[in-house]
Amino acid sequence: MAARRPTSSTSGRGRSTASATSRARARFRSEPSAIAPRRFPSPASSSSIERAPTPWPGGPATSCTSSAGATSASSTRGCPVGISTATPWRARTSPGHARESRVTATELAKAAQDAFAFVSAQPGVTEVEVFAASNATLLTRLNYTSHIPSNGVEEPKSVASRGLGLQVVFAGPGGGASIGFGSEAADLTVRGAERALAKARQAAVVDPEFVSLARPTSRQARTLTNYHDQRLMALDDASLVESGWRVVGGGLRTFLASSRLAELAGSDEGLRALGLILGGDVTVLQERVALISTAMPRVQTDESTLITAFVTAMVEARQAKGSGWSTGTRLDEFTDEAGVEAAQNAVASMGGARVPSGEYTIVFGRQPVTDLINNLVVPACMASSFYSSSTPFLGRLGRAIASPRLNVYDDGAHPGFMGSKGITCEGLPTGRTDLIRDGVLVGCLSNWYETQRLLRDPELLTKLGAQGPVAEGALSPRNGFRFGDGGGRQFDNQPSVAASNVVVEGADPVSHEELVRHVRDGLYIGRIWYTYPINGLRAGDFTCTVVGDSYIIRDGRLAEPLRPNVIRINDNIANILTNVVGVTKDVKGTIVWAADEVVYAPEIAVSRVRVDAIAGFMEELP
Repeated sequence: MAARRPTSSTSGRGRSTASATSRARARFRSEPSAIAPRRFPSPASSSSIERAPTPWPGGPATSCTSSAGATSASSTRGCPVGISTATPWRARTSPGHARESRVTATELAKAAQDAFAFVSAQPGVTEVEVFAASNATLLTRLNYTSHIPSNGVEEPKSVASRGLGLQVVFAGPGGGASIGFGSEAADLTVRGAERALAKARQAAVVDPEFVSLARPTSRQARTLTNYHDQRLMALDDASLVESGWRVVGGGLRTFLASSRLAELAGSDEGLRALGLILGGDVTVLQERVALISTAMPRVQTDESTLITAFVTAMVEARQAKGSGWSTGTRLDEFTDEAGVEAAQNAVASMGGARVPSGEYTIVFGRQPVTDLINNLVVPACMASSFYSSSTPFLGRLGRAIASPRLNVYDDGAHPGFMGSKGITCEGLPTGRTDLIRDGVLVGCLSNWYETQRLLRDPELLTKLGAQGPVAEGALSPRNGFRFGDGGGRQFDNQPSVAASNVVVEGADPVSHEELVRHVRDGLYIGRIWYTYPINGLRAGDFTCTVVGDSYIIRDGRLAEPLRPNVIRINDNIANILTNVVGVTKDVKGTIVWAADEVVYAPEIAVSRVRVDAIAGFMEELP
């Protein structure tokens, strides 16, 4: 976690939230199927019968419950057999339930301007930064089980927030200064600004490391404007539900089209008894922000949208699990990819084997690469980690920390990437920050506050490994964001350091098939969980559990699946980075649990990775 300024707010951090479950009914339109419904021979006769009714029924069934004034609607709808390939979004023609009207960017800009004028005129105020935000997170949860009655798509809901956040510098006795932060939920008027100012004044402290609020730099101008998707920004409840059914439908079509499952099941009843499971969510984020400050007295606004899906599929009777996900910024690019991929991976992982403890050459799939980047590499590359001497790369700027095959950079202004923003939450332009180039540490993720205090640290050379222009270039403040729990740039958070779009590339990339052939004998690890540093970040030691999508590599091919939850990886991030032996060409936007950033990750082969077998006692259980 990035270190935060030693200031506090007495605002109670009570974000203005309006949470409501969707009243839209699921409307999954049956499309022409390229595959006829699967027929199983009847145990009572030699004739074929149509598939019997299953827990994915052919007609809609909607149930509603009420709790504490909120209405929760759950719907089920039949899913036809269909082709197991990604199908594009098709626009709805009927209107859905409209949510509470959102604050426009123009209204936010006016609110920020009015608050700035009011606070700037108050006695004792020397600097002020006003941040106004109006965000909404829309989510529909996926929950299908073939052997237990389920709704398929559940809990379509939204959480909205809006308000003002003020960072204020107050003149102190003897020329000193103090800085305080205060926020006010819901009220975007001058009265709201007045209350936020009172909280900031009450919370103000003298911070000896504080230099100033953010100042504009001449290094880079804003490049990303008008990049949000209007359709996602105006998404109605019915379309939110339909997006969930699109993903569930892709997974179910893939299950039903599987010849392996058909052979195992033998009948409709047998198919249901295999325990086919689809779980996950579709999430949409809508952001509008406005910012103005003493150093940047012209209001800046920014609007962004994103849509993600993450699915875990299981064939429970065969202890098989698979994952699938998608990331994007536009509704017309959203497909059933996540459901299709998860179901395919679950079927492919049936019949998993165990492996003994030892050192292996491992091909890390995109999710493990992302998990390692999110939990180890990104925190280690933050300016705050160098300031606190808690990074494994302490004093290594300009020195090799990884294989020369490896490049890692963050680009918050890349068009079309899910984590892109036009400006930071300090009003500065986003852009590209190289972190590792040809294996050498060349930059850090930073915001204005962290850059200023590290550049003025008497131990800068020891902590960073450079000083002067080299240090200044490595500490460009392109990553000051106010991300909060659940995503979005939140008005009641102060800027901290966060990545946006982390891109991992290889110097000599190859195809997936070529990488596996090069490894010849080893493991392909497709999904890990609970990745964390076990002796503090600076030591670099970490552990994680392999939980799915993994295979044994034998003679240059994926020979057989690896059973979930039977091995842990216990190693050091320095070993992982330096022992890279190959990287694939293709990258995919990948998200992991509770991450602020999206990682555009390839597959990476690493030699001499320590693996420990676990849960052996499970083999002896009845």
